[in-house]
Amino acid sequence: MSYLIDTSVLVDFFRGRSTPASDLFHRILEEEIPFALPIVCYQELLQGCRDEKEYRLLQEYLDTQTLLYPDHETFEMAARIFFEARRKGITLRSSIDAQIAAMALQHKLVLLHNDRDFRHLAAHFPLRVAP
Repeated sequence: MSYLIDTSVLVDFFRGRSTPASDLFHRILEEEIPFALPIVCYQELLQGCRDEKEYRLLQEYLDTQTLLYPDHETFEMAARIFFEARRKGITLRSSIDAQIAAMALQHKLVLLHNDRDFRHLAAHFPLRVAP
């Protein structure tokens, strides 16, 4: 099983917070289970850095990871997810969440997250989520 890791998990992991998702990510790293990061998470993580040193260290780490890039199909699927979710009464806080969900679906990856929007989506779409 391969995973797509959301920013919410990485923030907790890097800050040393123990959550079910960050603990599973730690296990993924230890057991060398394949995973990827959406390129948008690269941006989200770097823009949250506190100083230049943290920025450089995090950028060096992220540049060694497998990054997934959206394509035209990803954006169309994300728009459909957002549209359908709204019709089902689900209000996503960010269209980026729809894009990440689309990438997980498109690449048949389990989405590791710590974000309630993905739990709501998983109840209505064939999105596999953990924990």
